[in-house]
Amino acid sequence: MNSYRSLTRRTFLRDTAAGMGLAALATLAGRASAGQQRPSLARPANGQPGVIRPHHAVKAKRVIWLYMAGGMSHLESFDPKPRLRAMDGQPMPTSFTTGQPIAQLQGNNALRCFGPQHPFRRYGASGQEIAEIFPHIGSIADDICIVRSLKTDAINHDPAHTFMNTGTTISGRPSMGSWLSYGLGCEAEDLPAFCVLTSSGRYGQSQPIAQRQWHSGFLPSRHQGIHLRGTGDPVLYLTSPQGVDQQRQRDVVDAVQQLNRLQNNLVDDPEIATRISQYEMAFRMQTSVPALRDFAQESRDTLRMYGINGPDGSFGANCLMARRLAERGVRFIQLYHRDWDHHGSVRDHMRGSASEVDKAAAALVNDLKQRGMLDDTLIVFGSEFGRTPMAQGNGRDHHMKGFSMWLAGGGIKGGMSYGATDELGYNAAENVVTVHDLHATMLHLLGIDHLQLTYRFQSRDFRLTDVSGNVVEEILA
Repeated sequence: MNSYRSLTRRTFLRDTAAGMGLAALATLAGRASAGQQRPSLARPANGQPGVIRPHHAVKAKRVIWLYMAGGMSHLESFDPKPRLRAMDGQPMPTSFTTGQPIAQLQGNNALRCFGPQHPFRRYGASGQEIAEIFPHIGSIADDICIVRSLKTDAINHDPAHTFMNTGTTISGRPSMGSWLSYGLGCEAEDLPAFCVLTSSGRYGQSQPIAQRQWHSGFLPSRHQGIHLRGTGDPVLYLTSPQGVDQQRQRDVVDAVQQLNRLQNNLVDDPEIATRISQYEMAFRMQTSVPALRDFAQESRDTLRMYGINGPDGSFGANCLMARRLAERGVRFIQLYHRDWDHHGSVRDHMRGSASEVDKAAAALVNDLKQRGMLDDTLIVFGSEFGRTPMAQGNGRDHHMKGFSMWLAGGGIKGGMSYGATDELGYNAAENVVTVHDLHATMLHLLGIDHLQLTYRFQSRDFRLTDVSGNVVEEILA
């Protein structure tokens, strides 16, 4: 009996006839079939609780982050610069650029101003200035807050993504969605707390997105984001293998789960508890994920509003999926659209990229508003950094010193712009907002004091905002 209790899962898998095939099968399920009750070490009947209770009033119950991956130009979207337009083609003043990190333009002695390539106009009763290539977002100008004074610490894509998602350029730290899953838990019974959807456009350079951008880092791995694919199987290896019925699957999973519990009783390993709970989640998702993608339940008017025909993996389809995930209790939903690295042809490519996201982003805001969900759903729309006011041929290079985002719902004051860059759009100059400030503000709206959501790892208390960050009170409703 003692030797059996000390048996490791690795030994069991090695010595069984099916070997690793059983491991693959085990990940497909974990909960008893209908009518059976099984104990769970990690998941109560209704969702999964977090480690904290909200520190103050909760304005937002969930976040939908519309992530324009690649670096959307603030100068052709949400930051009008008439002075830059007037200086088009003239040398960029050296007072702006000397000694500054400007990516591939570094050391270029012929830096020239590159005026905004699309006109701006005022939208809504608030009169917010937005580029004309975003007419649908313009139509919701009174619902959004445009922050024009962001800056970041990284000038290249991968570290900038890492910083925007985890609050540090050091790889391996938990992403924001993982922090929320850990802190506040999951309201959904049959879906994870943190889901990721990706889409690709037809304009600009489509930079890769690493899965570690939604990783749980040093937090227990059950808090990592789950990537839902837009076409084909939404989650790989979720469906049962051919020839394996539910009872056979049940038998195998029950055996593996029993061994997991025996081992966990000996070592109390959170990763073993994670496997037990995730086997159960995988079984539930076999039903919930196909239903999630059944757009036949949506009206024709809804599909038309998002500009789609069905779940085709486009940004529009992902926006509708985001609403459906939000309705089902998913806490953090992140949509990456890879289409914004415009080193050349910024005029045409910005117009094209805008056309891919403009209608659906506005539709998501309006849809949530119609359903009474916007008030407790925080929407964020933006990139990892902006683009240079200097020309890179007929495009723009990466820029970290000043860029724009907009936020809506979930306790955000709509119909306003906050902060400003200088007259050429180079430096965030008025009411500067750092990435840590952004994170602190988002956590505040979710009821969390960012100073108190910590995790001890390697003898240090870590947090999403590292050692800085202030709530931007002025943009709160």
